[in-house]
Amino acid sequence: MTPLLEIKGLTKAYPGVVANDDVSFSIAPGEVHALLGENGAGKSTLVKMIYGLVRPDAGAMTLGGAPYIPAEPRAARASGVAMVFQHFSLFEALSVAENIALGMENPPKPRDLAQRIHDVSRAYGLPLDPDRMVGDLSAGERQRVEIIRCLLQEPKLLIMDEPTSVLTPQEVEILFHTLRKLSAEGTAILYISHKLEEIRTLCDAATILRLGKVVATCVPREASAAQMAEMMVGKSLSQPARDATEPGEVLLAVSGLSLEPANPFGTPLRHIGLEVRAGEVLGIGGVAGNGQDELLAALSGERRVERGMIELKGEPIGDTGPEARRKRGLLCAPEERLGHAAAPDMSLTENAVLTGRTRRGLDRSGFIGWGKARAFAEEIIARFDVRTPGPGVAARALSGGNLQKYVIGREILQDPEVLIVNQPTWGVDASAAAAIRQALLDLAQNGAAVVVISQDLDELLEVSDRFCALNDGRLSAPRAARGLSMEEIGLMLGGAHDMHEAQLRAATEAAQ
Repeated sequence: MTPLLEIKGLTKAYPGVVANDDVSFSIAPGEVHALLGENGAGKSTLVKMIYGLVRPDAGAMTLGGAPYIPAEPRAARASGVAMVFQHFSLFEALSVAENIALGMENPPKPRDLAQRIHDVSRAYGLPLDPDRMVGDLSAGERQRVEIIRCLLQEPKLLIMDEPTSVLTPQEVEILFHTLRKLSAEGTAILYISHKLEEIRTLCDAATILRLGKVVATCVPREASAAQMAEMMVGKSLSQPARDATEPGEVLLAVSGLSLEPANPFGTPLRHIGLEVRAGEVLGIGGVAGNGQDELLAALSGERRVERGMIELKGEPIGDTGPEARRKRGLLCAPEERLGHAAAPDMSLTENAVLTGRTRRGLDRSGFIGWGKARAFAEEIIARFDVRTPGPGVAARALSGGNLQKYVIGREILQDPEVLIVNQPTWGVDASAAAAIRQALLDLAQNGAAVVVISQDLDELLEVSDRFCALNDGRLSAPRAARGLSMEEIGLMLGGAHDMHEAQLRAATEAAQ
């Protein structure tokens, strides 16, 4: 079959790094083609060239047999190339239809656009109400907005970057149904994901990048996830592990914590209670938008507690801010890397100072010791294999996965007594994910209390001693992670624990 998109010898270099080095591959009409590689392998740069965000230094592309050199995304869209980015670009205070209109060159009249959204969303199994406010939508529904915006362009090629990172298993099935329908109609799909079992389920072919070069191709259904991971990193991966130990004293205790959201689209926390002991990993699962951000903000000190109690080693800390909590040994790494965990335009050295100033002694008498700060940044880069030319690079220049490694490493290397992380391996490759999980387990092995908030259930079962679910701002009672089935976890995530607890309370009251 004649390729839809053919790439020959694409090369792109930046100061100190060659992002893509003589990359060549092709995608046929209707083919679902996976693009795999470690963080920093060159995937993001490659799709940016395809979508017109970056101009290649060398090489050529053809689309439908004709030369294809998009000068900007508008030209790519006009040629039939659409892209759903990993980070949604939506305005929460606008409706679905208004957001979609903003992404169109010549949007139709509001009534006509609403009808088109309704028709396309129904046709592809992605039901959407054009009049709903985006701020009221779940993460899965927001992704539907981005997809429908692309489908209204009737693309020949759809690029998807980590499309399932914020979806429930049920939403993943809906997405895959949609992508298979598009494929059957002749739309080619370039699919980027670190979830290798998904690649095996969905994709017809895969191109593997390493250090900017194509190092292998395969048919995912004929290769195991382990084999594909080894192609990506060039070595076998080991499973994270630690020695079994008895947990020590309670380091973090929370009781009766209730907190209103900071914005109209947030989730209120309702009577949260938890305990985490030295040497223990507590896993907290939940679908996006159920209070994860609010919980981390309350525990980190970004939001002061008005109702309830937070204690660190028996001392109340609910009225203290983030810096005071860091001094006492409680450190946090939020989900949003760029803009929350790291300042985009600051260098990696400057970002190291932001949270490491006190515990790493990076200032003295109000003056920053830039030599120490640079050494700390270099230590993070070396210990966590952050792919970057050096500590002087701005945070925004790093790929998402490499910035994630930097942020997690920055907190771990400060030797916290309690560490709370939200989505620790979001967007990182299999090798980096294994390294981050091992670092968290090593931290617990050395006596820290670790709280891992994640939407990746496999990750939580791999690292956690106990598991609880966050649903609509309520936290379930913890259960031993070992032996928990996916069915039980699914019920907990859906709020079934609330019903179970209500039944227990009713039975207790009746017995009395």
